[in-house]
Amino acid sequence: MVVSVGEEAPDFTLLDSDSNEFNFSDLDGEWKVVFFYAKDGSPTCKRGCLSFKEQYDLFRSLTPPVEIIGISQDLSSEHKKFKEELELPFPLLSDPSRSVADLYGVPVYLGQFPAKSSFVIGPDRKIHYVYDWLFRPRNHVAKILAAMSDVTERREF
Repeated sequence: MVVSVGEEAPDFTLLDSDSNEFNFSDLDGEWKVVFFYAKDGSPTCKRGCLSFKEQYDLFRSLTPPVEIIGISQDLSSEHKKFKEELELPFPLLSDPSRSVADLYGVPVYLGQFPAKSSFVIGPDRKIHYVYDWLFRPRNHVAKILAAMSDVTERREF
């Protein structure tokens, strides 16, 4: 299943970097960006996470505030180390079986390279924007912010 703009984002529960359950439905009524990445510590994914960190305060200062959520196949213990190393202010969730990535239709290229995809999800849990940032980790956050600006101008935000 591939989710598209206008569709409802699938609900899920995953473990965070402290091995606590994170229930996506707890954020219903809020804006959020869910981004899938391949591997803690890989150069492209590290840059992607740092890009979100650099703009986190901007996302949180929007009206209404936007929460950022990172998901990869890494284990919670690996996320904990990676999150602490980079001082990331947002949750990293563990999806070792790719069950949530598959729900969102995040592909695996050549059978071994998980895609890097971001989803902007509204308070109604509808998907408003999807961006694949496989080779552009420095630009994806700017693209998401621009898309959110477009949504705001159309009074959908």
